[in-house]
Amino acid sequence: MTLYTNDYLEYYLTLVGWIVGNGIWEVLVASGIVALPFVVMIVQEWLRARSEGADEGNKGLLSTLRIEGRIYVAIAVVYFACIPAIPIDLSTLEYDTSRSTQCQVQVATPQQTRWSNSFTTLNNQSAQVPIWWFLVHAASKAITGAAVAAIPCGTDLRQMRIDIDATRIRDPLLAQEVADFSHACYGPARARLFMTRPSLSEVEMSDVNWIGSKFFLSTSGYYDYYHAKSPMKAWPYEPKRDAGLAQIGGAGGYPTCFQWWNDAGRGLRARLIEQVDPGLLSRLGKWAGFLSQSEADDAMIRALASPRQQALNHGPVYTDYGGQVAMTTPNIATRAASDLGLTIGSLGYFPAMDVARQALPMVLSFLKMALVICIPLVMLFGTYDLKSLMTATSVQFAIFFVEFWFQLARWIDSTILDALYGWDSPHSNFNLLMGLNNSFGDMLLNFVMATMFMVLPGVWMAALSWVGIRAAGAIQGLTDGTRAAGQAGSKGVDLVSKRL
Repeated sequence: MTLYTNDYLEYYLTLVGWIVGNGIWEVLVASGIVALPFVVMIVQEWLRARSEGADEGNKGLLSTLRIEGRIYVAIAVVYFACIPAIPIDLSTLEYDTSRSTQCQVQVATPQQTRWSNSFTTLNNQSAQVPIWWFLVHAASKAITGAAVAAIPCGTDLRQMRIDIDATRIRDPLLAQEVADFSHACYGPARARLFMTRPSLSEVEMSDVNWIGSKFFLSTSGYYDYYHAKSPMKAWPYEPKRDAGLAQIGGAGGYPTCFQWWNDAGRGLRARLIEQVDPGLLSRLGKWAGFLSQSEADDAMIRALASPRQQALNHGPVYTDYGGQVAMTTPNIATRAASDLGLTIGSLGYFPAMDVARQALPMVLSFLKMALVICIPLVMLFGTYDLKSLMTATSVQFAIFFVEFWFQLARWIDSTILDALYGWDSPHSNFNLLMGLNNSFGDMLLNFVMATMFMVLPGVWMAALSWVGIRAAGAIQGLTDGTRAAGQAGSKGVDLVSKRL
């Protein structure tokens, strides 16, 4: 069998935890403390039998049978749950890449990084795991992995739209050429459109709002009529096309707007696409399967070249209980004030929660290590009782299963944008910013989603208490361990504010 971990830090801390746990068990054995619970069991059962009645004839036999039963159970617990038995090293501890493979995301394994050197030189020690905890670890990871695998693979639209919004034209000359194209081609074509007032469909009305409009490219009298106002080196001077325009030696010709935009290799469209990270284009193409590659590229160029991003719908996309069904003037005023408050509050809250979310897996790995180290002492103080063993087992499984709630919250946070703004959503109006302009409408949802990384594990632990397993305190460390990081993350806004 193999033990699996979910991240590099857990990979390392699992080995550390069992090495320390083995050391604690060796101290207990060498000092003889390991036998103390057996003495406690004998005394407990003798006192229990003595206090149960006056039938002295059967007390000796009754206490003997009880002591015998508890000792058998204790010996079994010690053998299966306390004595290190199964070696754990790089051959049995592996990084779980099944989810990465399923979702077509390649992740380097620890053996392919400098981490492997850390493990093989960890004070030249190799840990051993008791049989029971080896099985519990394997079963917990299997169940958690199966639950995570049940979550559909989805594109992280939140990160993708941030990457798209952060993409800029890096070449200042190209940026100036975009401005020149707007003045020489898009401006006159737009003015001609207003003068002729052709009948346009809803799709065409949206299309003519950017410089690469298919309507202007395909309709006679627009981009095939207008041309560059200054010579372009990439296009040679053509007497027929450039008749009446000044010919300057070595300066080039005057391409039509259609050529300027569409020509392969030298056109403005092709050079703008080169400004975009190919990985980002690939992710966009995989997600936007309802668009052709050309349409997806045009959407990316539109976001990159437009002086202002196209506004998406600003209507509500989810139900709330704020105000009334028909918003009154006081409701509108209240909503405006609350939106302002959310905006100001988000400046510090969102960075704090982002840092906390990054720290959660790290804190969880340390909690797992701490539980492993506690196991020998917990079994000792629990007098090797079967109830103590099952409680510790339940707590360990509960902590392992917290990973599923993190994955679920992350998946919902990433894909809820697709549900609200995707092609098949009720508010279907594809825009590459995927709701980024609908910031006031989404801000409250962002506040709620930020807390789900804490709330969902809390609900899970509370649900276990319904059947008598009190494990809620086990994840209190998640809140405590990320609080300082979150507070530090929010201070960045204060620093920027002071600078300004």
